[in-house]
Amino acid sequence: MPTISNDTQFRQALDQLDLREQRAVAALFVNGIAHLAREPRLREAIETAMDPDASDSQRANAYRNAKSIAVSTYTTCGKDADWLGQAEHFVAAACAVAMTPEDAIPERLNLAWKVAMQARMAHNCAMIDSDQADDVTIFKQQYDILEEFLY
Repeated sequence: MPTISNDTQFRQALDQLDLREQRAVAALFVNGIAHLAREPRLREAIETAMDPDASDSQRANAYRNAKSIAVSTYTTCGKDADWLGQAEHFVAAACAVAMTPEDAIPERLNLAWKVAMQARMAHNCAMIDSDQADDVTIFKQQYDILEEFLY
């Protein structure tokens, strides 16, 4: 079983996934930062993203809710604001990307990669808030999630 140890390998592995697989991995990445979601509608959207049996209407509703939260929290980004509020913005943005309707996905977008980047932003905001570094980087966490998914 090959290991993923850098972003080049990570991106190459993500680029090999079809859309269904990208969504599944993206949901796992979002779930990895779910603890930063304070808004109940966002936590519900994450649960929907993780549910492979969710209906189309549940997914559409989850997408709308996550997108709405991402838009409403965007105004606090870049200001001297609540870092956990900014983290939640990135969680919502990641969830919205993971739930993007197929007809709204740009041709060359890899959902899982974009979600991974949003998750890293959320994680970084949370680290700034706590004023502490963590023992396991989000990079390693994401590499492990992808390795487990692939193998």
